[in-house]
Amino acid sequence: MNSSQNAPSTPSSADAQGSGAKNPFLAIGLFVRQVIAELRKVVVPTRRELILYSFTVLMFVFFMILLIFGLDAVFSWLSRIAFTVPDL
Repeated sequence: MNSSQNAPSTPSSADAQGSGAKNPFLAIGLFVRQVIAELRKVVVPTRRELILYSFTVLMFVFFMILLIFGLDAVFSWLSRIAFTVPDL
């Protein structure tokens, strides 16, 4: 189960205060506080991790390009065989 399935059924203190239902400035303030709280959770990768992740992504993309190119060539060859009229 994830945390959204375990959410309490009673309103939290922010909901109980009418956080935005009547005052849009309270809603904006709550939103900004939540954004800042989420940004504090962000983990910046090290230089080594960034290079490794970038290399992994580039290799995966290169592999997928080769796979799609190969499948395209095979299906093109098969369609030429299937749809050309043989010389009689």
